[in-house]
Amino acid sequence: MADRTAPNCHLRLEWVYGYRGHQCRNNLYYTAAKEIVYFVAGVGVVYNSREHKQKFYLGHNDDIISLALHPERVLVATGQVGKEPYICVWDSYTVQTVSILKDVHTHGIACLAFDLDGQCLVSVGLDSKNTICIWRRGKVLAAGPGHTDRIFDISWDLYQTNKLVSCGVKHIKFWTLCGNALTPKRGVFGKTGDLQTILCLACARDEITYSGALNGDIYVWKGINLARTVQGAHGSGIFSMNACEEGFATGGRDGCVRLWDLTFKPITVIDLRETDQGYKGLSVRSVCWRGDHIIVGTQDSEIFEVVVHDRNKPFLIMQGHCEGELWALAVHPTKPLAMTGSDDRSVRIWSLIDHALIARCNMDEPIRCAAISTDGIHLAMGMKDGSFTVLRVRDMTEVVHIKDRKEAIHELKYSPDGAHLAVGSNDNVVDIYGVVQRYKKVGECLGSESFITHMDWSTDSKFLQTNDGAGKRLFYRMPVGKEITNKEEMKLVQWATWTSVLGTEVNGIWPKYSEINDINSVDANFNSQVIATADDYGIVKLLRFPCIRRGAKFKKYLGHSAHITNIRWSHDYQWVITIGGADHSVFQWKFVSDRKPSKEGLHIAPQETLIDSHSEESDSDQSDVPEMDSEIEQETQLTYRRQVYKEDLPQLKEQYKVKHRLVATKKRERPPVSGVKLHFVHGYRGYDCRSNLFYTQTGEIVYHVAAVGVVYNRQQNTQRFYLGHDDDILCLAIHPLKDYVATGQIGRDPSIHVWDTEILKPMSVLKGCHQHGVCTLDFSVDGKRLASVGLDDNHTIVLWDWRKGEKLSAIRGSKDKIFVVKINPYMPDKLITAGIKHMKFWHKAGGGLIGRKGNMGKTETMMCAVYGWTEEMVFSGTCTGDICIWRDLFLMKTVKAHDGPVFSMHALEKGFVTGGKDGVVALWDETFERCLKTYAIKRAVLAPGSKGLLLEDNPSIRAISLGHGHILVGTKNGEILEVDKTGPITLLVQGHMEGEVWGLATHPHLPICATVSDDKTLRIWDLSPSHCMLAVRKLRKGGRCCCFSPDGKALAVGLNDGSFLIVNSDTLEDMVSFHHRKDVITDLRFSPGTGKYLAVASADSFVDIYNVMSSKRVGVCKGSLNSITHLDWDQRGGLANEEKVEKVDWCTWTCVLGPSCEGIWPVVREVSDVTAACLSNERTILATGDDLGYLKLFRYPVKGKYAKCKRYVAHSAHVTNVRWTNDDAMLVSVGGGDTSLMVWSYEPENHREMWLGNSEESDLESEDDGGYDSDVTRENECNYTIKALSTNMRPMSGVKPHLQQKELTVDERPPVSRALPAPEKLQTNNVGKKKRPIEDLVLELVFGYRGSDCRNNVHYLNDGADIIYNTASIGIVLNLATASQSFYVEHTDDILCLTINQHPKFPNVVATGQVGDSGDMSASSPSIHVWDAMNKQTLSVLRCFHSRGVCSVSFSATGKLLLSVGLDVEHTVTIWKWQEGAKVASRAGHTQRIFVAEFRPDSDTQFVTVGIKHVRFWTLAGCALLSKKGVLSSLEEARMQTMLSMAFGANNLTFTGTISGDVCVWREHILVRIVAKAHTGPVFTMYTTLRDGLIVTGGKERPSKEGGALKLWDQELKRCRAFRLETGQIIDCVRSVCRGKGKILVGTRNAEIIEVGEKNAACNILVNGHMDGPVWGLGTHPTRDVFLSAAEDGTVRLWDIAEKKMLNKVNLGHPACTVCYSPEGDMVAIGMKNGEFIILLVASLKIWGKKRDRRCTIQDIRFSPSSRYLAVGSNENAVDFYDLTLGPALNRITSCRDIPSFILHMDFSADNCYIQLSTGTYKRLVYEVPSGKQVTEQTVIDRITWATWTSVLGDEVLGIWSRNTDKADVTCACVSHSGLNIVTGDDFGMVKLFDFPCPEKFAKHKRFLGHSAHLTNVRFTSGDHYVISAGGDDRR
Repeated sequence: MADRTAPNCHLRLEWVYGYRGHQCRNNLYYTAAKEIVYFVAGVGVVYNSREHKQKFYLGHNDDIISLALHPERVLVATGQVGKEPYICVWDSYTVQTVSILKDVHTHGIACLAFDLDGQCLVSVGLDSKNTICIWRRGKVLAAGPGHTDRIFDISWDLYQTNKLVSCGVKHIKFWTLCGNALTPKRGVFGKTGDLQTILCLACARDEITYSGALNGDIYVWKGINLARTVQGAHGSGIFSMNACEEGFATGGRDGCVRLWDLTFKPITVIDLRETDQGYKGLSVRSVCWRGDHIIVGTQDSEIFEVVVHDRNKPFLIMQGHCEGELWALAVHPTKPLAMTGSDDRSVRIWSLIDHALIARCNMDEPIRCAAISTDGIHLAMGMKDGSFTVLRVRDMTEVVHIKDRKEAIHELKYSPDGAHLAVGSNDNVVDIYGVVQRYKKVGECLGSESFITHMDWSTDSKFLQTNDGAGKRLFYRMPVGKEITNKEEMKLVQWATWTSVLGTEVNGIWPKYSEINDINSVDANFNSQVIATADDYGIVKLLRFPCIRRGAKFKKYLGHSAHITNIRWSHDYQWVITIGGADHSVFQWKFVSDRKPSKEGLHIAPQETLIDSHSEESDSDQSDVPEMDSEIEQETQLTYRRQVYKEDLPQLKEQYKVKHRLVATKKRERPPVSGVKLHFVHGYRGYDCRSNLFYTQTGEIVYHVAAVGVVYNRQQNTQRFYLGHDDDILCLAIHPLKDYVATGQIGRDPSIHVWDTEILKPMSVLKGCHQHGVCTLDFSVDGKRLASVGLDDNHTIVLWDWRKGEKLSAIRGSKDKIFVVKINPYMPDKLITAGIKHMKFWHKAGGGLIGRKGNMGKTETMMCAVYGWTEEMVFSGTCTGDICIWRDLFLMKTVKAHDGPVFSMHALEKGFVTGGKDGVVALWDETFERCLKTYAIKRAVLAPGSKGLLLEDNPSIRAISLGHGHILVGTKNGEILEVDKTGPITLLVQGHMEGEVWGLATHPHLPICATVSDDKTLRIWDLSPSHCMLAVRKLRKGGRCCCFSPDGKALAVGLNDGSFLIVNSDTLEDMVSFHHRKDVITDLRFSPGTGKYLAVASADSFVDIYNVMSSKRVGVCKGSLNSITHLDWDQRGGLANEEKVEKVDWCTWTCVLGPSCEGIWPVVREVSDVTAACLSNERTILATGDDLGYLKLFRYPVKGKYAKCKRYVAHSAHVTNVRWTNDDAMLVSVGGGDTSLMVWSYEPENHREMWLGNSEESDLESEDDGGYDSDVTRENECNYTIKALSTNMRPMSGVKPHLQQKELTVDERPPVSRALPAPEKLQTNNVGKKKRPIEDLVLELVFGYRGSDCRNNVHYLNDGADIIYNTASIGIVLNLATASQSFYVEHTDDILCLTINQHPKFPNVVATGQVGDSGDMSASSPSIHVWDAMNKQTLSVLRCFHSRGVCSVSFSATGKLLLSVGLDVEHTVTIWKWQEGAKVASRAGHTQRIFVAEFRPDSDTQFVTVGIKHVRFWTLAGCALLSKKGVLSSLEEARMQTMLSMAFGANNLTFTGTISGDVCVWREHILVRIVAKAHTGPVFTMYTTLRDGLIVTGGKERPSKEGGALKLWDQELKRCRAFRLETGQIIDCVRSVCRGKGKILVGTRNAEIIEVGEKNAACNILVNGHMDGPVWGLGTHPTRDVFLSAAEDGTVRLWDIAEKKMLNKVNLGHPACTVCYSPEGDMVAIGMKNGEFIILLVASLKIWGKKRDRRCTIQDIRFSPSSRYLAVGSNENAVDFYDLTLGPALNRITSCRDIPSFILHMDFSADNCYIQLSTGTYKRLVYEVPSGKQVTEQTVIDRITWATWTSVLGDEVLGIWSRNTDKADVTCACVSHSGLNIVTGDDFGMVKLFDFPCPEKFAKHKRFLGHSAHLTNVRFTSGDHYVISAGGDDRR
């Protein structure tokens, strides 16, 4: 039989010819060692040009396309293409990986750049968004979409921190990195240069950036503006720009390199085309200038080195083929030469010794194959067009050129005797030519049906074998070309070469499942009996030759990226040459033959060991691996997959509710008051887990079973439990200090918990990296790191920093199962994994791990492994009972230790202890030389104190641990034993073995129970304090049920084969047995009383009744259609089978169906069946077990659906049975798959346990949630849209002005110069002599505060000197002394929440969260800004995944963490390290709206969230968020209400304010009391004062003598003092409170901010604003700087700009829409929403007159300039004129009719004769005053001078409409009094300043942000000092 092992020899990459110039730029640099670094294909190359040596970096698995050099010039970063591309950072000196960055980009990594200090790396992806990602310390710091089109270059600004520049197709962007947010600003090309594609860039000081453009210009940027251009720097595109100390070097498509000084003045130019080596069409792709050397890389794969002072003589230091596929390869028969020919039409000859190109010749056609004659004189080449050419090798002159075929020639070969040349073409033919006859055709081989791929001659030149594309191997007789069909005669032929991929000799080269064209080329080395193959995946393999059986072992080498087209041995077999198709590179590999590894052999360069890997794929599944042990076999088949994971429950419930529109019909049953507590668990998980049993620090024993971590005290025989898991625990590891334990569980996203064995609390929870489950864990020796392996298909290995919860690195482990992972105790960066046919040695490299296989002949299955006494010694136990001893990767020797697998081993200070399947514990010395002692585990040596019985001798040992003078042993049978060093063995804990446990019965009057299981045993357990197994009996079959007789003497057991037996309950001996049924016996029951009858139910749906005394069957019950699951007798002895009979007094109740227990079925019935139920003997509590492992307690009878319950998790999968003991003191439950028996002690009401969970079902609330409140409802339903998506405020129709077509009228002839000069468009008044246009606007004042839907957003700063609040998208700091405002304006949209950092280390640090749309990390995602309130500097921006917006933020006690809550569907809760911009943890918060989340003021890990029917108490553990619902059941009347606010007290007290006005007081998460009616309405806000603990509450309440909406309480919320807010409102509604020194700051729903003195209760209103609805009207006084605003809240307010405050307000009783001063300023006209208008006298505020002629809204109202007329425009499409000189009766004189739509704006002409209207159809109309006639002649209209201009329509203002107003409109405008500017407001919330008039479309403007969406009005004040703008939604 042929040897199927891999060959002993190997290849080493020696040289790579070529350089990647095509499609890549800036990829060639000098390192610090003056070596040159670049890349070819998938290899990073470091080339030393002085010594002419190359080093290779081989960490990539696909084409490298980008490269960056670290500023210290030693480290290199390279990025590759691929589906999951990654970045490698490596050392150019050692060519070892330093870090691997992965999991962000797709498609490929286009550009890379390091920042100045080399801490950060930026990368750009090739995905559709061209994602930009910033990496720091191996992790993503920030990421976001880069641009819609390709990005070509990116660079850090080396002179400003955190700034970057990127450029690409038609754009350049300037980026700022703040926090985790990248914010771009687009470069403004302006008029200085054309908008065009920018290819490369370099940054200089003073914000100058130089960039190279596609047309050969250099664009110079200052800031984000184009400052100047350097024209014609190159003739065409500039591909590369490199900055150095002396200046800049640029290289372009024109083949020139130019050098510039630091100010970009030209120094010199080097034209490479003109040099000796140059040629036409040379194009420079990369240039690097260092000192006096420049290296240049070209498009055609050459590298030139230029010395600056001798720049006319560049050295050509590297050459390669140019673009186009490379297929032709031939080796010289006698000299070390290789010839290659490519689609670039060149043929090149390479010297394999000098590593250089020695000749090159260009042909007319692309070359596809080549051959050299046996004497080495002729070189034949086959071309793509079907011709072939023969050259003389000596001088490359042509001998002959023949074209006989149309298709490409793919293969040609000279015969060994040199007489013939065979030419194979894609025409399916081989032609034979005679060499001596000047290549005359002498024969044809016609037999192939497909193109010819390979040919070989026999040694005697008489035969030829061919392969074709159809996978046929044919033979021909030479030279005539006759096909030989008889295969027998070919068997003896000797072949001169072997390049055939088909044939028995090479069967083994084909991997399984490969296609026929996968392997492109092979070449056999007959001397060393090896064959080298090259395939489509870029892999070179070395196999033994001949290679007969499929799936042979091989050694594989990576380097080429895509397909390798050809492979050949050199003439003396010293080298292998391979050529790559797409990467057109030539690789030269040194062949190292199989000499015995000498000294140096063990220390091969690290380089080699990397490539020379036994590949994973080469492990075939065939039988040279010994038979697998049955136990291991079983274990590998366990998948641990579940149909439904507990994680899926909330989702399923939601879906189910929607599907069935569920409501709880009657009032839902309340949960019972009493509960149970886990008391003892019988069982230990040994059957599929290993090494999961340890001593803790205190000498207790820690292990796991089901979903419970157990800490067992062997002195007291008690257990304590860690119940944080919700599914089976599969592995356990202990911290080196033995105080913490890590456990990993099953789950869809399985979690690892690290918990403290003393307090049983989780320290950290790690999630998000594994699937299905976690199968093994290990701590590092310093305890800081944790390694874990998952159960996903690739068995991912993850290394964690567990305290931080951060994933340090991850890698796919192996296809087969991994059993153990161990971290090297000496070097925490190294680890080993062992498993099925797997032993790997890993070391950490950045975010990845690099693994190498252990070097052994055939890989065995490893079951356990430990490190020895030095860092390279490893000992592993195999499945055959050997111990393998490793040194580094090499197997030194093996020692036989056990019969059967070695399952567990443990390293001691001096020596080892091992345990195996043979049940023997062995102690060894430290070298495994001799076995010091063995202990066999037998019943005979069991000590008297044992808590149970050994089921069999020598049980398989699965876990071993040492400590406290004992050896602790865990067995497969679920026993835990303690072996004393002297010999006696004590049994401590035991449980059932593998198999489901279903049968459970409790004794009628003793505290014992019986269980029966699929492990074929019946066991009796003592439930009293001794907790041990009393008896066990083996059965012939597994059993499913058992039952004690009423007197307790007999025990009936039902078996799985349909038989049952009755045994004596003391001795377990048979009394009687029956076998009447074929199917499983599912339940059996003795009748009550004497137990005369026994009812037996089986799965074939019968119930048999037996008379126990006479042992006869006396009856059969039929009538059930399905298998029968539960049985009960009634008190009188008649039998029931699941009937719905309510009157009967049942003796026991174990049924799960029936009216008195319908409430036990959960919402999600499809997934989870209730499998068992049991009623307590006092008939008050029904306990149930279900398929998801929950044990639940209900109040009996359980009427009405979906009753509430208490639920407990401890079992993992399904709870198969539950039973109460005879006195109800205990509840016993058994788990199916987890084999455990759990004993729960019953806790009646008087001593309640604090950790009881509330029911899972309580989210179907039918009762009221504490009332309704309009404000709460509004806040909950508030839908925030971002500005970019905002829509029209008004129902406009028609075509927008900038889209309307102008028709030319007849009159529009060119004006004649005699005409009068055109009049001014606008009457200009009250402006000084000089008219100057307004240059800029600066935000000076904001009136208003957002109180209606935001809370807790007013705070004191600087000890009460300043206050901070927010409105619209502006954060405002108001200094109370000077009343001056300052603004933070970096938000792009509405601020929804605000908080301040109270830690003294971060004074005046504010966090604000804003609205956004999707959470895709783009600029429109919601973000949180952290900023300094004093200097308004942004400290950090956190872009978040909270889609829709951030509704609450809170700082932690130390001020370093920030908590945020989103408005997304899941209301995600996230914790950030805001200084680094890093997300610590994130988790879905609740299905409904969360209003507030706050950290406890003394904690960095504890916080609380409140919301709609929701209060949750959270803990941050590592990177996981654990939460508990508030438990209400402790107070009888309590019900879950909507919670609105919270405060905190000492001793873990939390206060939450509810919608009903009550305040709930919680300790931990249990409700302890309720402060009833703290306010009469909802408690909207609470504030905890940190210095004295006093609490302020604010609510919604009518002011009265006793109460007010503001109250100050003591620390326990027992006494309070109320304050009245003198606002004059009927109901005060407080939304925000804050307490400073003796003052309380209050923000109200009515947009006022009030300061209340604590001593005198005096109120001082600091800020006013409109409270409701858009502010529609604005009127400015004609001479003073005051203005009026009118809003939908029914008020008109008078504001003074100089005094910065509200002077007065008038309540109108109706929403007001428009307001206007008369020209003298003595009267005010106000238009209302109900069609009425009012005229007031300014002096007295008395009404001068009012009138209502219309029913709809008055949109605009205007006085004529002479004050005679008043024009009123309404929604009834009309304008009414009133003559004011006729007195206050206000009779209408005329009106303008025929207006197509509603009126928007009106303006009078300066002479009072005309009025212009803008209307809802985007039409501007002009009417005469007062007649109301429409003016249509354009010439008349053009000559009118207007008194004011507020219209957004008309040719004069066409330019104010921007391009993106298709969804939203320009809503308002106002021309300045000087007539030179117009300011507009639009639906996007922007204020824009234009020049007036602006008739060109899309005019230039300046824009000012601040408002949220929709602006409603904008006005200049008199003298153009100020612009006032009014917001729609934001009321300011």
